[in-house]
Amino acid sequence: MTNERLRAALLERGMTVASLAEAIGVDEKTIERWISQGRTPYRRHRYAAATHLGVDETYLWPDAISREQVATASESEIVNVYPHRWAMPRDIWGRLFSQAEREIDILVYVGLFLAEDTGVQRLFAEKARAGVRFRVLLGQPDCPAVALRGEEEGIGDAISAKVRNAIVLYKPLRQLDGVEFRLHDTVLYNSIYRADDDLLVNTHVYGNVASNAPVLHLRSVAGGDMVTTYRESFERIWDDAKPLAAED
Repeated sequence: MTNERLRAALLERGMTVASLAEAIGVDEKTIERWISQGRTPYRRHRYAAATHLGVDETYLWPDAISREQVATASESEIVNVYPHRWAMPRDIWGRLFSQAEREIDILVYVGLFLAEDTGVQRLFAEKARAGVRFRVLLGQPDCPAVALRGEEEGIGDAISAKVRNAIVLYKPLRQLDGVEFRLHDTVLYNSIYRADDDLLVNTHVYGNVASNAPVLHLRSVAGGDMVTTYRESFERIWDDAKPLAAED
């Protein structure tokens, strides 16, 4: 796709490809590719060309600017990166969920460390009674994806037993209004823990338990799309998951 805006800007100012190339220090053929093939220049060359032509950089290369803005905003969404889940501050889970005013979403196979934490369970119940929407996705105990994960972690059928244990431990919470549990059979590339605009994303690493894998702490920023990507992933899994009845 040709860049007609760049071609027109040159014509309007009585300039040639050769004169622009000399002015900004690039090869003529490079500028010809910018025009005829719609190539996107490096940022410094975009800025130099736009300045020399007396036009806005966003006018000549609107798509490139949009991509850079998204990349910059998305980078700003990264609050912290932890090398392992066990290396995170002890109080981070309480701080994450205590700030929730609208929604709490959890996507795991098991997440037994939360289910076994009495303080976290109490916090979950308080949030649910306060009107916070609470959704949890646990792995379907007998599905191939959970079995495979057990093999990869070297714990075999133990992971299915852990899921069933978590279901039992969460039973009091599952009785509360606004709380929904579903079972999924998805191949899970990461676990997600969300409280409103904050997410903790625990990656899954082949041959390692989740507690030994890295965790990203993300916070939604206008214009960024990392948080949006993970939220959309959660919603797709949620839509395909099987509801877990309160009496199960």
